[in-house]
Amino acid sequence: MASLEWSEKLENGLARMDDTHREFVELYNVVANAEPDDFLAAYDAFVAHTEAHFAQENRWMEAVNFPGCHRAEHDRVLAVLHDIRKRVATGDTFFAKRLVQELPAWFDHHTNGMDAALAFHLQSVGYDVDSGTFANAEGVEGQAASGCACATLTAESDAENKACA
Repeated sequence: MASLEWSEKLENGLARMDDTHREFVELYNVVANAEPDDFLAAYDAFVAHTEAHFAQENRWMEAVNFPGCHRAEHDRVLAVLHDIRKRVATGDTFFAKRLVQELPAWFDHHTNGMDAALAFHLQSVGYDVDSGTFANAEGVEGQAASGCACATLTAESDAENKACA
């Protein structure tokens, strides 16, 4: 059985993001371990969560003028998830099985790359994800991230040099 295990390695120090990622891991494991008769319902719950998860991060990125490459990756993943949903509904489970095998590696890379950079940037500019406000009146003026390598972290960083990939 495939599984994805939550660990400190997946934490980015932004509680709301980390909580959403824990939910992602839990729902992935339900899908990965679902019996054939239960797969579609589990998959639909996973896709619904992923849509909300990505929409949440997209709102944060828009608020701080974060580079579009991260959002584009979300869009690509959702397109794959929707395509696989259509296939499974017609009885074709080949790509769904491949997704279950490949998703843990993608999630680890995405969480420790693009999401780590987003969390770092949100914290750097003082953006409160719960209230949708900035800690200082200046907001992101002159502090917008640029390019897909959207954050430069120091060796002292809690994120252990995670950078947008």
